[in-house]
Amino acid sequence: MNDSKRVEIAWPALGITVAAELDQRNPALAQCFWDALPYRSLQGHALVAGNHLYHVAPVHSLLHAPAAYRVDRRTVPDGTLFCSRLQHLGIKYGRLTEPMTATPIGQVVPEDLDALVEAGREVWQSVYTTKEPIIAEVRRAGEPGGHDLPRLPVGDPELNGLIADVHAETERIWLNPPRELVDLHAGRIPSQAGSYETVLTTLLFVNGETRPLGYSCYGGLVRAALDGMPLPWLRQMTRQLAHTPAEFLGYCGLDTLWGFTKRLMDGLDRLNSHADYISAMAHMALYCNCLGGWNLHLFPWHAGDRLRRVEATV
Repeated sequence: MNDSKRVEIAWPALGITVAAELDQRNPALAQCFWDALPYRSLQGHALVAGNHLYHVAPVHSLLHAPAAYRVDRRTVPDGTLFCSRLQHLGIKYGRLTEPMTATPIGQVVPEDLDALVEAGREVWQSVYTTKEPIIAEVRRAGEPGGHDLPRLPVGDPELNGLIADVHAETERIWLNPPRELVDLHAGRIPSQAGSYETVLTTLLFVNGETRPLGYSCYGGLVRAALDGMPLPWLRQMTRQLAHTPAEFLGYCGLDTLWGFTKRLMDGLDRLNSHADYISAMAHMALYCNCLGGWNLHLFPWHAGDRLRRVEATV
């Protein structure tokens, strides 16, 4: 990849577009990102780390692409772009507090940094208060936008049908909130999950199970397969890691996820190649990460508005 690759990140609802230059710090990771353009995604905002934007990028290879150059996000300039194995495109736009290493791929051009800060503040209000979704569009500079979710094949016909259904559902909810999550956040919970009719407790546990299911379980299984873990071990790890959280999420209202998981468990022994296994787990990862993004957007963070950080006393 040459040094002149420029991208545009637009938030049409805000009337804001910023340009960024990709660089050579993590060339393989940047190339994966470049090859996937254009796409659209629900824009999210960091809820713990500080002034940081991120969204799920529909790029399966981000789960495993090599990225040797790592930095402490707190120390790099505002406007730094990152890609991560959580399938995120992240952009720092101000102060960060989390001492987390990350893999940079580019930089917003200096003349657009003020616009980036404005976008960051508007997205924070979207996530924390208004709940009006803001869609990001990422494209090659000077080229039209668009959107397409990649589809990976699986050799077994029945499992290929499952992955086709997972892909179709991911497409359906990519830019529109899943009805199951909308119902859950409105308190419509058929199982009556939530002790003493509470809803916030159930929402908290759903968030706590959905994010690691995509980030750690399915993303980790893809990397384990690429590292050469034998298929019998991979199947066993899949059963151990994925079944219980998906069953719990089904009880809480995510019936589609639980249905996909049961079909996957029933067909695990027919995943007879690492390539097919990786395709199946990558699609489950992207689907779960999409659910996680919507759950973070819909979650009523303002319910804790009176809980504010205070300075520690000696």
